[in-house]
Amino acid sequence: MPKSENKTVASDADVMAFLQAVDHPVRRADSLILHDLFAKESGYQAKMWGPSIVGFGRYHYVYDSGREGDFLATGFSPRKANLSIYIMPGYQDYSDILSRLGKHKLGKSCLYVNKLADIDLEVLAELIRAGLRDLNDIWPVAPA
Repeated sequence: MPKSENKTVASDADVMAFLQAVDHPVRRADSLILHDLFAKESGYQAKMWGPSIVGFGRYHYVYDSGREGDFLATGFSPRKANLSIYIMPGYQDYSDILSRLGKHKLGKSCLYVNKLADIDLEVLAELIRAGLRDLNDIWPVAPA
């Protein structure tokens, strides 16, 4: 079966240097808070994935098509327009949690938040734990 690696891979880039270099002061402060929250809830150390994603843990997937690879188990990215929060394997099963989160928008496996003041961090912590638990039931999660 063919192996297709993701374009986004883990690197040894300095996570804290990346976060400290975020231009927008609120987004930088929010990113540091997210770093601590994800580390606490996941139990994993942060690792850079690609140039702009801070990931915690990793999993190896194999699809029915034969495509396989490694990807971050959970994490976030301080984008120019918003904070992108990654919960694998997606948000379709988390409507109860999301209904209590606060102001956000959804993508397939991304949650978009303008600033942390718009959401409940305890609910986000619950979402991180639920996502990791559900991902681990499909593909085992390990340190990055």
